[in-house]
Amino acid sequence: MNEQNFSLQPFNLTSSLSDLKITGSIARNGKKLTIYYALLGNLTKVEIPTAAELLKRKYDLWEETCFEFFVGIKNYPDYWEFNLSPAGHWNVFHLENYRQGLQEEMAVTSLPFSVEQKSDALLVTLEVDLNKFIPAEQSLEVGITSVIKSKEGNLSYWALTHCGEEADFHRRESFIVEL
Repeated sequence: MNEQNFSLQPFNLTSSLSDLKITGSIARNGKKLTIYYALLGNLTKVEIPTAAELLKRKYDLWEETCFEFFVGIKNYPDYWEFNLSPAGHWNVFHLENYRQGLQEEMAVTSLPFSVEQKSDALLVTLEVDLNKFIPAEQSLEVGITSVIKSKEGNLSYWALTHCGEEADFHRRESFIVEL
């Protein structure tokens, strides 16, 4: 199993969220990918979506606090975007190239993940079977990101690295974890 720890960096962070940290780990074991996020700090300043009773695939999760990651097959232009809301909603998209050909990945019909909220931590864990759309022998490049919404309504963008003048999670050069 190949496991790597990570720490996300904010892009032009507003001062109200400056004490936050986002850390975690990602691992691949054959066809299974496991990712764990820990949002740490004063969570009273963060707008965290309320847990939903009916968990479903939803669009525009990035407009609220949302944990995301991007998976591409090494040396291929297409990639997948995973969105996980603390409310329990989710989505997975397939893109043919940089921001092109966005479609829901229909091979994924549910994406069960756990969310645990504590006073000073929000923990999100997902284990997903990639074999439905990515062969186990393929080398992967992964970008790990988050969008955090403050109580004032401001969005902050967190990633392993920011490779441009604007926050842009889709830039392939920011997929720096190799699994």
